[in-house]
Amino acid sequence: FGPVANVETSGLGKSTLINSLFLTDLYSKDYPGPSQRIKKTVQVEQSKVLIKEGGVQLTLTIVDTPGFGDALGGTRRIGSSCWAPVINYIDSKCEDFLNAESRVNRRSMPDNRVHCCLYFIAPSGHGLKPLDIEFMKRLHDKVNVIPLIAKADTLTPEECQLFKKQIMKEIQEHKIKIYEFPDTEDDEDNKLIRKIKEKMPLAVVGSNVVIEVNGKKVRGRQYPWGVAEVENGEHCDFTVLRNMLIRTHMQDLKDVTNNVHYENYRSKKLAAVTCNGVDTSKTKGQLTKSPLAQMEEERREHVMKMKKMEAEMEQVFEMKVKEKKQKLKDSEAELERRHEQMKRNLEAQYKELEEKRRVFEEEKTNWEAQQRILEQQKLDASKTMEKNKKKGKIF
Repeated sequence: FGPVANVETSGLGKSTLINSLFLTDLYSKDYPGPSQRIKKTVQVEQSKVLIKEGGVQLTLTIVDTPGFGDALGGTRRIGSSCWAPVINYIDSKCEDFLNAESRVNRRSMPDNRVHCCLYFIAPSGHGLKPLDIEFMKRLHDKVNVIPLIAKADTLTPEECQLFKKQIMKEIQEHKIKIYEFPDTEDDEDNKLIRKIKEKMPLAVVGSNVVIEVNGKKVRGRQYPWGVAEVENGEHCDFTVLRNMLIRTHMQDLKDVTNNVHYENYRSKKLAAVTCNGVDTSKTKGQLTKSPLAQMEEERREHVMKMKKMEAEMEQVFEMKVKEKKQKLKDSEAELERRHEQMKRNLEAQYKELEEKRRVFEEEKTNWEAQQRILEQQKLDASKTMEKNKKKGKIF
């Protein structure tokens, strides 16, 4: 659920009500509310709180403003300086969403738009102040405004009812558009919505103090005349506000913000922006670039990014190719070296074998020559013996 804004002067219990609504210590003694920390300023502060409702976890963003009325000084003059930070904050969140929506890649679009504004009205009993009227007029076309009567326990029930009627009368007279509860097809829901409409503006009381009443522990405020219970529907409309924000109308608040307020902002922005992102309207201001110009810029960024990645990949590829070529050269040189070594070894072995063959041939030749000499000697000896035998017979 996007931001919920709290607006009015300081001292009306905005921070206390936030702590009461969401049962949290968003503001405490160690971390006081903006009205206690920032004096005479309308600086907007944002906080996040995690709440659990019916087993469902919900991250709620709280946008709190210190008393903008206090920043006007003693004159209480009405000027744009008091509401400009609040208006600018709401517009900036719509602008962020419009920029995200205009991107080529829209898968991640955080919705930080302000879906509801709780406008606190001082329990004076005399109706709206001029500042209230002017401020709500500035807000009602930009955000869902829910008027609240702050510190309703300072009024009697009769005074509170008369004050509510007076406020609603002035809201209608000045054509201030507050949040309209949607009609439904269910009769029971319509009855509930009518009851809520009758209670507008909601009278609230905030307190984190636990008090024991008739043996039962309740959150409330202790007075000499009794206890004002925060969650007692007869004492104030606190439970109506909490149920509406968290349970029954949360989605409708978001839908109205998206379909009405954001679409109005979007149409106004796009109508004022040319293809070059220049404001052609009378009221100059910071404008979103046109979708076409923004898409073209994103396309160029994407192309540059792709070219950079391509160049890096080419560098890596060239480096890998060089490394591979160097490895192949080293392998080839190693093979050549081994081939030459083997060739030299074979030549040395061949020469050694040739030398052995030559020696063997010489030995063989010598041996054969000796054998021929011996055979010749044997032959000569045998001839001599035969001659001697023949001579012996003759003689």
